[in-house]
Amino acid sequence: MPAVSTNDLKNGMSLNLPEGLFNVVEFQHVKPGKGGAFVRTKLKNVRSGAVIERTYRADEKLDQALIDKRDMQFLYLDGDYYVFMDTTDYEQMQAARASLGSSASYLKEGDSAVIQMYDGEIVGVDLPAAVELTVAETEPGVQGDRVSGARKPAVLETGLQIQVPLFVNTGDKVKVDTRNGEYLTRAGS
Repeated sequence: MPAVSTNDLKNGMSLNLPEGLFNVVEFQHVKPGKGGAFVRTKLKNVRSGAVIERTYRADEKLDQALIDKRDMQFLYLDGDYYVFMDTTDYEQMQAARASLGSSASYLKEGDSAVIQMYDGEIVGVDLPAAVELTVAETEPGVQGDRVSGARKPAVLETGLQIQVPLFVNTGDKVKVDTRNGEYLTRAGS
C-alpha cells in the first residue's frame, strides 16, 4: 500500500487508517508562529458515512487506499443479488443489495454506474445526478385538486418510495435526484 505524506493530501483521496477506509473531505495546512506545521483534516468513513476530524504533523505518512473504479452496467436482479457487467472486459459480477447501499434504489436493468472497489469489496457506487424511474403505485390525481406544493406518496419501479406532486399518476416517468431521493420533474414518455 503506497504511503502518502500529509503535505500531499487532496480532496477525494482515499486513506486506509486503523479506524477504517476514509475519504478526505477537507484539509488545511497550518503553520503557526511557534512550533511545527500541522495538517487539519475532515475525513468521511466510506462504509458508515461518519465524518471525523483529525490533526496530523506536517509530512506525517499515511496509507493511501487505491480505489478501483469500474464502469459497470446493471443487467438483472438474481434473487437478492444485483448482476453487473464490466463494460470494458464484459466480465460479470454479483453484488449483494446491502453492499450497494441506497444506490440500489435507483438502479433499473440496463443502467450504468461506476462501482468503486477496494480489496475485492464494493465501497461505493457513483450514479448520475438524476435518474428516470416509472411510478409503479400512487393514488390517482383528483381533477381540480391542484394545491400548490401539495405532495402524495408514490412507489417507483425499484421499490423506492418518494413524495410526488398530486398530478403524477401510476405509469408516469419521473426524474429523481440520486443524492437526496427527491422528485425533480416529470420525464417525457
